[in-house]
Amino acid sequence: MAKKIGVTMEVGNDGVAVITITNPPVNSLASPIIAGLKEKFQDANQRNDVKAIVLTGNNGRFSGGFDINVFQQVHKTGDLSLMPEVSVELVCNLMEDSRKPVVAAVEGLALGGGLELAMACHARVAAPKAQLGLPELTLGVIPGFGGTQRLPRLVGLAKATDMILLSKSILSEEGHKLGLVDALVPPGDLLSASRKWALDIADGRKPFLRSLHRTDKIGSLSEARAILKNSRQLAKKIAPNMPQHHACIEVIEEGIVHGGYSGVLKEAEVFKQLVLSDTAKGLVHVFFAQRATSKVPNVTDVGLKPRPIKKVAIIGGGLMGSGIATALLLSNIRVLLKEINTEYLMKGIKSVEANIKGLVSRGKLTQDKAGKALSLLKGVLDYTEFKDVDMVIEAVIENIQLKQSIFKELEKVCSPHCILASNTSTIDLDVIGEKTNSKDRIVGAHFFSPAHLMTLLEIVRSKNTSAQVILDLMAVGKAIKKVPVVVGNCIGFAVNRTFFPYAQAAHMLTNLGVDLFRIDSVITSFGLPLGPFQLGDLAGHGIGLAVGPIYAKVYGDRMFNSPLTELLLKSGRNGKINGRGFYIYEKGSKPKPDPQVLSIVEESRKLTNIMPGGKPRSVSDKEIVEMILFPVVNEACRVLDEGVVIRAADLDIASVLGMSFPSYRGGIVFWADMVGPKYIYERLKRLSETYGGFFKPSRYLEERAMKGMLLSESQSSRSRM
Repeated sequence: MAKKIGVTMEVGNDGVAVITITNPPVNSLASPIIAGLKEKFQDANQRNDVKAIVLTGNNGRFSGGFDINVFQQVHKTGDLSLMPEVSVELVCNLMEDSRKPVVAAVEGLALGGGLELAMACHARVAAPKAQLGLPELTLGVIPGFGGTQRLPRLVGLAKATDMILLSKSILSEEGHKLGLVDALVPPGDLLSASRKWALDIADGRKPFLRSLHRTDKIGSLSEARAILKNSRQLAKKIAPNMPQHHACIEVIEEGIVHGGYSGVLKEAEVFKQLVLSDTAKGLVHVFFAQRATSKVPNVTDVGLKPRPIKKVAIIGGGLMGSGIATALLLSNIRVLLKEINTEYLMKGIKSVEANIKGLVSRGKLTQDKAGKALSLLKGVLDYTEFKDVDMVIEAVIENIQLKQSIFKELEKVCSPHCILASNTSTIDLDVIGEKTNSKDRIVGAHFFSPAHLMTLLEIVRSKNTSAQVILDLMAVGKAIKKVPVVVGNCIGFAVNRTFFPYAQAAHMLTNLGVDLFRIDSVITSFGLPLGPFQLGDLAGHGIGLAVGPIYAKVYGDRMFNSPLTELLLKSGRNGKINGRGFYIYEKGSKPKPDPQVLSIVEESRKLTNIMPGGKPRSVSDKEIVEMILFPVVNEACRVLDEGVVIRAADLDIASVLGMSFPSYRGGIVFWADMVGPKYIYERLKRLSETYGGFFKPSRYLEERAMKGMLLSESQSSRSRM
């Protein structure tokens, strides 16, 4: 029988009270659990028949930490009183300052608030391979139940700041070496060993240690300051636009200079400030947005079960095909890789091998697993073995006739239940399948490059794709560790379509006289990993030129035609692929801006002739960000209006995972809502009066701005789903 959610206490004949947390799946510390812990600790502290206490979690897990749903509620309401008082009332007063010894019996995981409770106990006994860590900074906050004070006192300052700033968890074996764990015992002995340890403390056979009062691992003040100085440099490097890393170091320092209790009070105060910061709101939003993608109306809620996909054929062994093959092989799915001749096939197989070797050399994969993965790959030159595959993914060049003939052929050679997927990024699915009678099993599986590393998978459904096929592909996506987002069918789908104005706006600014390397640098300072020009180099300018006309056909009224890419290609610069684009690429060194590009830019400016009065336009960094990202927001509005995504949050997570939009800004729509739809509308309107249709606000943006509504607020819109 499943135990009900809550906190229980059982007092044994040995005088030990075992307090157990039950809140499946990871025993997270929701408000009722915290209330239950307070009540049981008070009870245990007062009862005469209790000599010592053991705290543990039900079902092989100690606790995965504080319940993140509470953050979401606080962000919705702005009401901080929803955050329960834990750090002083429960952790310091009832647990650490209890006159009866408390021992944590840790198994499975003790993360965040879970580890903080364990550190407040007077000893920690753990089973092997338990995961220990404080990942709070990934949600924009700091540990809030005393973790910033107790971890340094238990493992030393350098190790603690490393674990907290990088959100790095360790296993209990390492924890034992560091002194975070006092004893390692087999899972079967965990409770008996913990009870014995607690009684040994009660009877004076083992020391009664309060973590917050320990100073033996802190070192001298000057040593501590040197370590914190390094931590500040690390924070600057890894989180230049986020407040929580620096705030965390300040709080740790407070405790070292003024004592642990003073640190605990400061931690509680800073934690409350950070919970309501834009960064925390953005990161918590992305956390929930990612989980919401698994709910698709009329697909995941109609009682269907995904069919097993054990064998997949991939057509085309180029960059995308070999990347997709790698992702499938790593998840134990058999792959047939088809190419048109032996030379191309060998090249494709070599690419897969190189991808897997790369993972081994970076320590992400063992040699054993690499061998197993490669043994599941088979290269073929025809369709004879396609008869028993569960799914085909077509990843050939973007040529309509070629794709149509492939799908017509697939219909003949594959079984009638086989899923027929295309990795196209620009061609309409209905067009690809129009010559077949299998429109219900044709679906888009749009991976992002490099496919074995990027986590987004856009699942594109046409109006004919069956719910079963979508569900199957969602299951495959999860199996290969991708985040599948279901989107409607249009040119560019959700991500590429939303971001097509990104490069265009950058080209426009350059033609207006703004330095292109400055544009890239401003955009990377905003938080994207690559500016638009370096991104163009990476994708290859040939692709940019080929895709242009496809977009122009559909979105031509709001495009800026820049001759710059064509001029670049004419001068022999294809991008990173041949070592020269806007930047120079040399093995082993960072991309360097190429000053010789400036003469090509001059030529482009002469041709477009849009500089006001022939003079370069002077713009601030803020204007650069707005002129490049507001048109992206404008296109996102059209994507929402047309129902290309199920919910605005899907476009947020897709922009974070597919375009590396900074997660701490919450995704493209969330960020726009923070900036304010009215402000964005007014800026675009002014820009469109000067520079024309490219900046013209969409109807959706205008309506939202006028009504004072958020872009993400749902409304019944026409849907392509």
